Formats: sequence, structure tokens, C-alpha cells
Amino acid sequence: MFKKKTVSDVNVKDKRVLVRVDFNVPLSEDSDGSKKVADDTRIRAALPTIQYLLNNGAAVILMSHLGRPKGEVKIEFSLKPVADYLSGLLGLSVIFSKDCIGPEAEKIAHSLEPGQVLLLENTRFHPGETKDDTDMAKRLASLADIYVNDAFGSAHRAHASTEGVAKYIPAVAGFLMEKEIRYLGQAIANPGRPFIAILGGAKISDKIGVIRHLLEKADKVLIGGGMANTFFNAQGYPVGASLLEEEALDTAREIIAESGDNLRLPFDVVIADDFNNDAEWKVMGMGPVPEGWRILDIGPETVKAYKKVILDAKTVVWNGPMGVFEFPKFANGTIGIASAVAESKAVSIIGGGDSVAAVQQAGLADQIDHLSTGGGASLEMLEGKELPGLAALQDK
Repeated sequence: MFKKKTVSDVNVKDKRVLVRVDFNVPLSEDSDGSKKVADDTRIRAALPTIQYLLNNGAAVILMSHLGRPKGEVKIEFSLKPVADYLSGLLGLSVIFSKDCIGPEAEKIAHSLEPGQVLLLENTRFHPGETKDDTDMAKRLASLADIYVNDAFGSAHRAHASTEGVAKYIPAVAGFLMEKEIRYLGQAIANPGRPFIAILGGAKISDKIGVIRHLLEKADKVLIGGGMANTFFNAQGYPVGASLLEEEALDTAREIIAESGDNLRLPFDVVIADDFNNDAEWKVMGMGPVPEGWRILDIGPETVKAYKKVILDAKTVVWNGPMGVFEFPKFANGTIGIASAVAESKAVSIIGGGDSVAAVQQAGLADQIDHLSTGGGASLEMLEGKELPGLAALQDK
């Protein structure tokens, strides 16, 4: 199924290996103003590749972006706290370069010994990164002998550090990239059936392509989250003060008309008189939402009906929460679906930061087959698109 070469297909002994990782992790601030890693999920996901390279005699050069500094050096987006954190995880001192290209990076990279790890500063401190600038890609490639892309979360971007660099030195996939593509690729190309897709989140417009693609591929597509409101309104129901995408109403009508029985929408919802956890709330069947009230979650009957479908499934793919799960009062739909997915015997794949966070919050993460590290990238795969960061790698 996986058609690209991986790090285990190349000889890395005594080589300098440049690895694109996804260390775009949330940072929190200590009382003294210093930054600390707040969630290490993505860092840990890269460890198998890093450890393999170290065990096989490579000198490892890591690069990543963090946040959106928009081509400028902004200290709050520095990867230095990540280097310190990674040192603790690996049990060795990770060297840090204050730039990802230029004299300092070159000097450290070229003097790196096998068994040493260097982390370069944020690639997005340079405008050339997001422009897939040739000069920047060449300068990154000049640091090493081999390039490994293990940043699935950035594979849908054609950037200098993801796609550009692969043109200048041998380029292969890391183990995380391989695992992500195997799970998601298999789910789309050859799923066990019934194949059930669950889509939530706020906006239809972000997921039109995905909804359409999955309606062709899946046996059922279950809808929740803010995007359901636009479907309700498209059927003629006023949705009160709920989130609504007026510009997507025609698309929602088309999707409803095309989809027949494959598309399932909630038939009861939890509504509230304000957007906060202390709001007055009630459950209502699908109908006109009262003025000033808003839909914040799917209702208990919908959870029950969706659960029945999920428990019969052989493959489940889920992207996007069912309601405003950040508020405990309106998290029941998302947690109910998470429990059903965990309980089902299906191969379960969850993509997207919010859905993954919800499953972790519910304490069910270890009962899911695959938690994807890339929201945008997993959505593009589910839409059937080619990922530039993957396409650039050498074929087996």
C-alpha cells in the first residue's frame, strides 16, 4: 500500500540526515515568562524515526515550523523550548541553531557527529519557507546527505522544507509519515465495510470536498457540529442565533439532494440561550430554533442512533467534534460519539486536533487504532487529494 521509500530503505550510517518533523506544538508560559511545551503528542510521534536514525549511526538534523510568524523572526515562536524538552525525552543534549539556514546552521550541521541531534530554528522565520523558495530549499539541502519527511501534519503544504528540499538530496519518508498514509490511505482505498465517516466541526465550507468524496466512498456519513446548522437551515428550519454559513446554503441543498440515505443529520439538538457553559439549555427535536437561542451540541437521541451505526461498522473515520465540547455542558455529544468509536470493533481513525483532543479528554485515546497528527493533511487525504510533501519523496 505504501509506495514510497522509507528511512529503512536507505543506508544512514555516518550520514547527516535532515528530518522534517512536525514540532508545531502548543507552548505555555511559566511564571518567569519562559516558554514550556504544553502538549508533547507531536514530539513523541516523531521519536521512532529519530531513535532509528541514532541507533543506525546517523547524525540527525531536525527542522520544523511553529505557529505563524509570517516570515519574520518572532521570539515567541522560537523552537528553543522544544529543543530543551526533546533533550529530556532522548536523554541527550539536543544542539540548537538560532537559524535554520546560513553560516551558523551550516557550521554546526557540518561538524555534527553520528549520534548527535541538532534542531534548527523555526523554518517560517524566513518568507522563503511558505513560498517554496528554491534558494532556501537548496540551502537546507546543503546541510545533509539524505532528507526524511516525517511531518505528516505539513505534508499538504508545498513549502521549502517539505517539498522543495526533496529535489536536491535523496528524499524518503519517516515512520510516522508511513503509518499515517497506511491508515488513511487504506481507509479510503480499501475500507472494511460498513465504512462510516463522522464529520463535525464548525464549517461546511472547509469540508465540502471531503463530504462529497466520502459520500461516494462511505456507506454512511454522520454529520454533527456547527456545520449541521447550515444543513438544517438549507432544509428550511430557522436556526436562531446558531452559527450559520449563508454562503454555503446552496451547496448544502445540493449535497442533501445528491446523497439519498447516505447522509445522516441530527434529529435532536441541545440549544442554549447564550454561548457559555452557564447558559440556560434544553434539548429539542429538529424544528425552528427559538429567536436568540443557538444549537451547541447534538442531542441524546441522535447520539443513540449514531452509536448504533458506529457499532455495526468495520471502518470508522472521524474528523471534527459534534458540539462545543470545550464547555462541559455541551460536550456530551462529542464524548458519546468518542465512546461509541472506542467501543466499536471497527478500525478507527481520528483526524484533526479537536477530535483528537476530545478523545484524549474522554480518556479513550488508547482504544482508538490511529490518532492522526495532521488535521489539514488528513482532510486532504480524505478528499482524495495528493499531498505535495509525500509526492516529492522517492518511490520504492
